[in-house]
Parts: sequence; structure tokens; C-alpha cells
Amino acid sequence: MKKAYVVGTCDTKYQELAYVRDLIEKAGVPTVLVDVGIFAHDNPVDVPNSVVASYHPTDKNFLEKVKDRGQAVSAMSEALPRFIATRDDLGGIIGLGGSGGTSIATAAMRALPVGIPKVMVSTVASGNVAPYVGPNDIIMMYSVTDVAGINRISRVVLGNAAHALAGMLSNEVPKAEDSKPLLGMTMFGVTTPCVNMVREKLQDEYDCLVFHATGTGGQSMEKLIDSGMMKSVIDVTLTEVCDLHMGGVMSAGEDRLGAIIRTKIPYVGSVGALDMVNFWAMDTVPEKYKNRNLYIHNPQVTLMRTTPEENAVMGKWIANKLNQCEGPVRFLLPEKGVSMIDAEGMPFYDPEADEALFKAIEENVVQTPNRKVIRLPYHINDPEFAQALVDNFKEINK
Repeated sequence: MKKAYVVGTCDTKYQELAYVRDLIEKAGVPTVLVDVGIFAHDNPVDVPNSVVASYHPTDKNFLEKVKDRGQAVSAMSEALPRFIATRDDLGGIIGLGGSGGTSIATAAMRALPVGIPKVMVSTVASGNVAPYVGPNDIIMMYSVTDVAGINRISRVVLGNAAHALAGMLSNEVPKAEDSKPLLGMTMFGVTTPCVNMVREKLQDEYDCLVFHATGTGGQSMEKLIDSGMMKSVIDVTLTEVCDLHMGGVMSAGEDRLGAIIRTKIPYVGSVGALDMVNFWAMDTVPEKYKNRNLYIHNPQVTLMRTTPEENAVMGKWIANKLNQCEGPVRFLLPEKGVSMIDAEGMPFYDPEADEALFKAIEENVVQTPNRKVIRLPYHINDPEFAQALVDNFKEINK
């Protein structure tokens, strides 16, 4: 059996870390206690903080000259993932801590492949955990009380976390019965009909993984591409690009499409939901956008229609990304609308804005026999458009 790595700042959280370690070992799982603290102490550990620090890419002795705790925490957050990457006996990882310890431990967790058990007991787990979790399968457990001693609350919370990790390491996940290749797809509510039709046409040949294009959805898909697990993509929905450029709440970051470029896998894409920027409830929409075409998707989500000028900017950005793709590319443009609410008679119907997007893509993509932009006289949710996506996908995946 591989080992459970117990990670935390042993200069301040040793009692709690030792408690978790002992419970995991009592459950029959071997452990490795890793110290990522900043200051010296006499507590016995398996991997001292100095060893972890020695994996820092530029300053292996940063612990010897700590003046600012924040800088030291940042340095340890760089060192720990590199240390963890060298461990061939790691079966799972558990971390305990406040904001500093959480930032260190989850940095290593984010660097691990999907599927390796990852549990983080944290004082910040009841707030916005996106910066800690990212596109990864990290379990965030709120500590309820501070991670400061063993009391009637922490004893139960930390105990449950320890047993959760021990259970994951002690029990194998059933293996898939088939070996169909993985196919990634991106979907939003307003492109669901299209993606469902595509999935139904391909699910007999492919194990279809549909990612909700909410920022972390796009990041998760690209993480799996980078890992080599997924070698085929039909990227229908690029709405995260809107949020990147206009300050919405569902951006996948500047590296969207980066995995396609790096891995050179065959790529079929489209412009799904590039008519909308995502914000939370109406009162969260920035003041500068208050007079725009806004649509209440639900009480928690407000959508803003993109303008021709914004679409031209996004079109050039997408074209620049596609031009860096060395693998085969087919990028399809639906002339009659890019989302469910961008259709004739619907709130975001704006042919001028769509045309600015299409034109910017066509004029800036360097088209070759391997890289093609294709206009089609359909709406993105028309059956004919879904069939065109499938046909182009099959063409470049022969």
C-alpha cells in the first residue's frame, strides 16, 4: 500500500498533525509526516522543512533568512509541489491549517493528477475556495474551530478527515469496464441542446466528459488534456473568454486553449455563449455596465450582452490562440446565433455583434489545410450544426 502524506506546519500545528497521522496509521495505512513550517522546533517528523525547502527552484536556503512570514509561506508553496512530485510512494495527501498552511498544502495538491486522494482541513474552507482548489479534485473540509489544539470539536472534525483519507487509500475505485477514448466537451445552459446532440452521436465510440464552462470547468478540461488523459475535444462553448476580457465571474484565465496548443491534439471548436458576460446577482454588476443589455438568468446569475467592439477583441484573441495550434483545427461559426438567447426574437439577438466576432476570427486566423474556419448557415443549437461538429471531428480524428 502506498502512503498517506500528512502535511502541515509542525512548528505550530504538530499536535493536530500527529493526531491525524496516528488515526490514519491505526486504520492500517502507513504515513509520512511532512513539515512545511517556517520556524525551527524539536518535534519529530519524517520530512523536515529544510528538506522541503531544498526543492525551491531558486532559493534553497530561504528558511535560514526568514524576515517576512508571508514571503516564506510563498516560497514554501513553490517548494512543496516540487518535493511532492519526486515521491513515488505517495498514495494520498491530507493537509491541516489556516490560510497560510492551506495555501502551502493545496499548492502541492493542485500539482497532483486527478484521482489521487486529496483532503484539506482548513479554517478558510467555508469561504471562496476557488483559489485553493482550482480545477482539481481537492476535498475542502471546514475545521469549524481554529486548528489550534485537540478539543471536543477538532477531535471529531480532524478524526473524520483522517478516516476519510484512510478509507480512500484502503479501498480501490472499480476500474472502467470499457476502454473507450475520452472526449472532452464544453457546455453552458444556453448551448446544452447542441452538446447533447453531439454527445448522443459519439457516446458509443467515446467516453464523453462534459465540462460546465464556468471558469473552473474549462480549466479542469485543459488540466486533463495536459495530463495526457484526454486526447480529443469538441470545444463548443468559449463563454469563459468573455469573462476574461470584460471582468466577469467565470473566467478560465489567459491560458484557456493553452493545453490545446501545448499538446497539439486535434481540436474542433466553436463560439458558444460568446454573446454573454457572467455576473452574480443584478446588484453585483459593475456600475459601468448598468446601462447595458442585461438578462437575469436566475436570481444568482446576471448575463450581459457583448457588443460588436468587444466581440472583435475576443475574435482576435481566439484567432491568436488558434494560430499557435500545430495540431489539426476546425473552428465552426453558426451564423444564426451563438446561444439559446441569441436567436431571432430572443433578448440577446444581435447579428451585428455576431458578425463582428465572426469577421475578426476569419480575418485573423491563418488558414491552412490543417487549420480551417468554417461558416455555416445554422444556429448553434440546430441539429445540422451539431452534425457538422461531429463530421469535422471525425475527419480530423481518423
